[in-house]
Amino acid sequence: MFIAPAGAVVEHPLSDDVCINVACMEQTQITTSSVQTSFASEIEKVVDKIQGNVPKVEWDFEGIHYFDNGPLTVQYLFVLDALNFCFWPDKDLSYDHLASGLKLALEKDKTALDADRLKNYTGPELRQLLNWPRPLPIEEERVRLLHEVGLELERSFGGQAANLVKSAGNSAATLIELITRHFPGFRDHSLYKGRQVFLYKRAQIFVADLWGAFKGQNYGEFHDINSITIFADYIVPAVLRELGILKYGSNLSCSIDSNSEIVPGSEEEVEIRACSIYAVEKMRDLISKKFGKQLLSIDIDLWLWSCGVQNMALSHHRTLSIYY
Repeated sequence: MFIAPAGAVVEHPLSDDVCINVACMEQTQITTSSVQTSFASEIEKVVDKIQGNVPKVEWDFEGIHYFDNGPLTVQYLFVLDALNFCFWPDKDLSYDHLASGLKLALEKDKTALDADRLKNYTGPELRQLLNWPRPLPIEEERVRLLHEVGLELERSFGGQAANLVKSAGNSAATLIELITRHFPGFRDHSLYKGRQVFLYKRAQIFVADLWGAFKGQNYGEFHDINSITIFADYIVPAVLRELGILKYGSNLSCSIDSNSEIVPGSEEEVEIRACSIYAVEKMRDLISKKFGKQLLSIDIDLWLWSCGVQNMALSHHRTLSIYY
């Protein structure tokens, strides 16, 4: 079993449909019915190719986020990450539209993301807020999650996401625990062969956004930031597959390459996301052992994600989900 410190629990090995080449520093080969792990793996090839140097990608490298160095930025990021999921059903919609839309809305009206307004937004009002001309994918869920955020921020945190962050005492793991306790919409977990698998993509990315936006200071200061895993979405697994790190069985490959939907909570979906986390943790470990460099999974994720969004030809799995 692989246990990520911030809460991602991954059973390993998984099933026949996802094969992960994991760099194993013990010079052994482990072969099971579902996973082959060998020293001469694709992860090691990738690590050697980059010589352990993961290109540094700055937070907000696109220039699309709101930032005022204060509590309103925290409010913005929490709302952003509450809505940060499932863009692919609309081919013209992307994360950039969400981030920049909320930014422009705040620049026009500093109260746009106040808790008492969040709990009352309708679908058409959300579209107007984002300046989007048609219904959003899973729009009713996005509205429900806005209401949940507004109501619980008012009930427990004086309406301010900044108070939520302060209550975590500069601990990333504590903040994730608080978010998932108070906001059910962030409880990104599935049942996998009788075991619960916790991935917490959006809760973790909120921590990462704070850390990146505030450059590890003020609201972005976390003494355990290295406990955060990558954010298992649909872009990073596609990049790992392109690199040869993730290998899919023929049925799963056909489903992904033909743009067929993968059922949320299915074994295939859980495995794609869980194996992505496992692979990057192994990549990070190998970089440390071979090159003596201590990297954050956040940095590796941002590099992989930035590569993925610039390659429009990448085939990714398609799952209708509120979690990513």
